[in-house]
Amino acid sequence: MERRCESIRPKDGFAFALLALASASVLLLATGWVMWAVKRTMSANGFQALWADALLLLLMLVPVGLLTMAARGLVQAQAARRALRSENLIAARVHSSEAHTWAWFTLGYAGALALFLLFVLFFIANDVAVGRTFFQLELIANSFGLILQAFGVNVIIFLFAGVLSLIWGLVVAVAKLLPGKPAQPIRFIATFYTDAFLSLPSIIVIYLIGFGLPLTGIGFFRSLPLEALAVLALTLTYGAYMAEVYRAGLESIHPSQWAAARSLGLSYGQTLRFVIVPQAVRRIIPPLLNNLIGMQKDTALVNVVGVIDAFNQARIIASNNFNLSAVTTVAIIFILITIPQTRLVDRLVERDRARFRQG
Repeated sequence: MERRCESIRPKDGFAFALLALASASVLLLATGWVMWAVKRTMSANGFQALWADALLLLLMLVPVGLLTMAARGLVQAQAARRALRSENLIAARVHSSEAHTWAWFTLGYAGALALFLLFVLFFIANDVAVGRTFFQLELIANSFGLILQAFGVNVIIFLFAGVLSLIWGLVVAVAKLLPGKPAQPIRFIATFYTDAFLSLPSIIVIYLIGFGLPLTGIGFFRSLPLEALAVLALTLTYGAYMAEVYRAGLESIHPSQWAAARSLGLSYGQTLRFVIVPQAVRRIIPPLLNNLIGMQKDTALVNVVGVIDAFNQARIIASNNFNLSAVTTVAIIFILITIPQTRLVDRLVERDRARFRQG
């Protein structure tokens, strides 16, 4: 029994808190050295600004906060050690938990700060060659208007392809679930379509449709603008993804819903329209939005067929200036419009989980 009691005695956390304090101290020295390297690089390039010096000084003070957290953890660890000596196990557990919490806080923020310092070193490497290549502010400012105007093409392609792929995906999903032997050929075609386009990279589909259909000589396809062909390619590609999401949602509805609707005299189509599809769509909104986010990013692939979208415009500017800062502008625009959508999807998923737990 005594051995068992000894085995459940809490740790004081002193060693862990000491490790956190050492890590914070090392990062304090590393931050000072990196900020000094940044200041030296700025001076070598003739850049002097009071706001930049103030920012560097502020960044040097960040590790002081880490030291504060580490010190609090060390204080809690010492309190846990004193409680253990007095055999006050409850107080020892409380103080030990606090010590570990503050130590983990310190190490977590220390890791984030270390990654930031590595990025700063990478940015100023080779006499700020990385910074000049990707973040030339003058070129970003001068090209922003042209890139933003070209980005409107991406938005238009996304809107049309998004709506069409949602409709087409639902049609394919319903075709795959049609009952009875007479519908077997339709189910086979729908299955083959989804398998084929799920296997093909989007860029290949865009290339084949954007260049291939006009080469067929068919008047309708020859008269279509490249943007319309890009919409068609993305619709066919993402229609397969949407179809699989729809199918999963439709199959998740309990068979009793089908039976109840049919017993009320509703036809198969009416059952789908009024009972099954509305329930299924509510369940699959997050994955549908994820597919739309993927499509939004893939609109940059339409540059392979010569559409002057944001990425193609940035490539032209980059080739004329031998600098990739314009492409960085495109990346920033995509990040700014994608992150809010991703957070929206996360919020919808969390809402569904909360609703499921309450149910």
